[in-house]
Amino acid sequence: MPSRESHERLTALLDPATTVLLTVECQQGVVGPDSALPELAAAARSSGALANIARLVTAAHETGVQVMHAVAESRPDGRGGNRNARLFRAAARLPVQQHSGSTAVRVAPPIEVADEDLVVRRLHGLSPLAGTDVDPLLRNLGCRTLVVTGVSANIAIPNAVFDAVNLGYTAVVPADAIAGVPAEYTPAMVRNTLALVATVTTTDVVLGGWKRPRRQGAAVTPA
Repeated sequence: MPSRESHERLTALLDPATTVLLTVECQQGVVGPDSALPELAAAARSSGALANIARLVTAAHETGVQVMHAVAESRPDGRGGNRNARLFRAAARLPVQQHSGSTAVRVAPPIEVADEDLVVRRLHGLSPLAGTDVDPLLRNLGCRTLVVTGVSANIAIPNAVFDAVNLGYTAVVPADAIAGVPAEYTPAMVRNTLALVATVTTTDVVLGGWKRPRRQGAAVTPA
């Protein structure tokens, strides 16, 4: 069982004034019913990860935590997109394409997008942070803690966590709000990789931290 001290530390980290909740590639063409990656979509839903992300987003809206949605998309002509890895070449042949402006790049239900949410779209790369507007937006928001959720635990999630840590943010990962394939890979990756650089927790603990009263003047201590 986590100690009272660790609970208090996490609650301080999750201060709504300095925390941003990031959803990664939670778009209809990735985790929706008509996904280009049906195995990943099934894992996100059957594991409960997508439902937990929706719970976190709703709670963030209620408690004043800024929500940011990172969406991966492409132009129909492919301009500006990567072709330097097998993954990109395979994605270009999928029957569902993440074209800008299409239904595929809309944030997928049951996640609700509020007017105050920020949606950051990228045409290139593997990371929601590298070479995108995410970092300057986080800095302008006064973010110190980034809660990372979404897909996939294979590629985009570890990229997001590594980049966040390299940029000086404290990363918090609710392990039940991310998904990858095969299903057994996700907990192994969390245990052996993300736990070394991020604060790994659960959706319920994050929700509890946002609901818990805070002491006046409580400091946020980086991991």
